Amino acid sequence: MDTGTAAATRLEAQGAIAGPVSTHADPGAPIGTPLAGARPSAKDVCVVGLGYIGLPTASLLGARGHRVRGVDIDERVVETINAGSIHIVEPDLDVMVQAAVQSGRLRAATEPGPADVFVLAVPTPIHDDKSPDLSAVEAAARAIVPHVRRGNLVILESTSPVGTTDDTVARILAESGLEVGVDLHLAYCPERVLPGRILVELVENDRIVGGVTQASTEVAVEFYEGFVRGEVLATDSRTAELVKLTENSFRDVNIAFANELSLVAAKWGVSVWELRRLANRHPRVDIHQPGPGVGGHCIAVDPWFIVDGAPDEARLIRTAREVNDAKPDWVVERVTARASQVKEPVIACLGLSFKANVDDLRSSPAVDIVRRLQQREVGELLVVEPHLESHPEFALTRLDEALARANIVLVLVDHKTFARVPREVLQEKILIDTRGLYL
Repeated sequence: MDTGTAAATRLEAQGAIAGPVSTHADPGAPIGTPLAGARPSAKDVCVVGLGYIGLPTASLLGARGHRVRGVDIDERVVETINAGSIHIVEPDLDVMVQAAVQSGRLRAATEPGPADVFVLAVPTPIHDDKSPDLSAVEAAARAIVPHVRRGNLVILESTSPVGTTDDTVARILAESGLEVGVDLHLAYCPERVLPGRILVELVENDRIVGGVTQASTEVAVEFYEGFVRGEVLATDSRTAELVKLTENSFRDVNIAFANELSLVAAKWGVSVWELRRLANRHPRVDIHQPGPGVGGHCIAVDPWFIVDGAPDEARLIRTAREVNDAKPDWVVERVTARASQVKEPVIACLGLSFKANVDDLRSSPAVDIVRRLQQREVGELLVVEPHLESHPEFALTRLDEALARANIVLVLVDHKTFARVPREVLQEKILIDTRGLYL
């Protein structure tokens, strides 16, 4: 069995693909053209934003029988997807996208078109002052206004501040002349997936669905129940928005505790890894793992949405963000101090992604740390990231070459590739392990 067949079989077993995908439809046919093998309940779905959430969602919906128009403003992304390829790294995604494109159930474009369901899955970053940047959400909502019709369902999946759905998005959609929540259904349904397991978790995880009206909630719940195996939990839009922010803030606060402990332990010459291992033997203690900071598109950003909306109330959440944002500074100072003890420091920087075994660099503390070390000119930097072919700022080095030449090894990401390095290779080197990979 070849790799593609094995992946397709695995996806079908997980429920991501309901059954054999027909390849007899015309890929260039209009999106409303009936497809061989399509379900009677198949809908025309327009997914705006084809990134780490939008593309897996679009391909999954196509695999489940819907006719999907994926929209992205990047023409290269559109061309890549229409060729049956992908522009991001995610297990099995290439197989699902290829199958959906070849069947005619997925095609990409730079502009939205008419549909029954619109899914907005665009980025929601923060400004330099930590306030929310909703420009992409606003642009996506405006882009679909000419195409929405009575009875359509619009879903915002982008992580957003409380009130975004029934204030910002609803206000823009009202420009269509339709009454939002009555003529035009609107709901918020946040993604809850882990990079590296997105296709599995889109199907298996419970989903929170909150409409701006009860009718909108019911329509959205019915849509998600068509492809989600987990429980689809109904609520209102504001609650659903706060649930998503709460989930990531909970994790951020607990990581901040672990990161702060790493500073305290280092002050007294105690191994934070041994400290954590022993403390977690208590039946009611579960300390998270410390690291070089917190990155990614969610945890490093979402708590600021709460702080921005409730600055006087969210004191602990703000403090946790500040602790985690400051951890890269501590790592840089530690590396700088150790490098000053070496005549000609050569530092192997292992990893750039924000977490293990992915190519995602969004808000990565590893990138921030390497950038600062480069600016300080603390020594020769050998940057290793096995999940990237190149980087716009740093020349990438093979792992074996970096380890052979370096006298300082800085572990920033706990990739599986790094974990397989024999311990004897690290002997006689200064090891700064921010992930506890070798300790």
